[in-house]
Amino acid sequence: MDNKRISSSHIDSLEKISVNIQPDVKSGSLVIAKTIADLIRKKQAEGKPCVLGLATGSSPKTLYAELVRMHKEEGLSFSNVMSFNLDEYYPISKEAPQSYNRFMQTHLFGHVDIKPENIHIPNGEIKKEDIKSAGSDYEKQIEDAGGIDLQILGIGNNGHIGFNEPGSGFYTKTRLVNLTNSTRLANAYEFANISEVPRMAITMGISTIMKSRQIILMAWGPAKAVAVKKSVEDDDTETVPASFLQNHD
Repeated sequence: MDNKRISSSHIDSLEKISVNIQPDVKSGSLVIAKTIADLIRKKQAEGKPCVLGLATGSSPKTLYAELVRMHKEEGLSFSNVMSFNLDEYYPISKEAPQSYNRFMQTHLFGHVDIKPENIHIPNGEIKKEDIKSAGSDYEKQIEDAGGIDLQILGIGNNGHIGFNEPGSGFYTKTRLVNLTNSTRLANAYEFANISEVPRMAITMGISTIMKSRQIILMAWGPAKAVAVKKSVEDDDTETVPASFLQNHD
């Protein structure tokens, strides 16, 4: 088809998930930060907690910086926020520079007024035999909080969300998973070398993510274009876990 004749309605018809294209990372992060801030304030006005599902990695850094700015300069309070992080390396110490516990403290929690007891991150220090029950407990904590109001996601180059690698089923829950070499390679910049990148992680499952009332997935830059295209235009498939988001209300 002649590119000049492709209409915007034709482009839209290819997308099975609503897509918001922004000129750069900062603009996109501002849109998401405003959505989060509006939800927090709405819940505050109703006297209710705001339950956020949070992501780590390079994608949300600008988003968290904007939320910190809103807290310091616009009085956005996180006192009613409950947070549940998507995942954590296993095994890893909470104090390790590469741990997602440390990441969240550095980029968000250490700069806002969220209550420590309202922060939930999978525990990368527990014994392997306790992980299954810990996963069930994590699911119950989310349920007891009333479910996740808004889940923030990034996307891996192979289409993973959380650490749900290709092959993850639709009905998966919080569990221990093996990381693919491509994911370990993509995350190696955080470590001295790839041999130090953990081979496993604890992650929310696809079904856990899908129970969230609203989901926003961030994808910045050309490196993520192929994964996004497969997720929003092609059929949903276990080989591209993010494509399952097509089934979300």
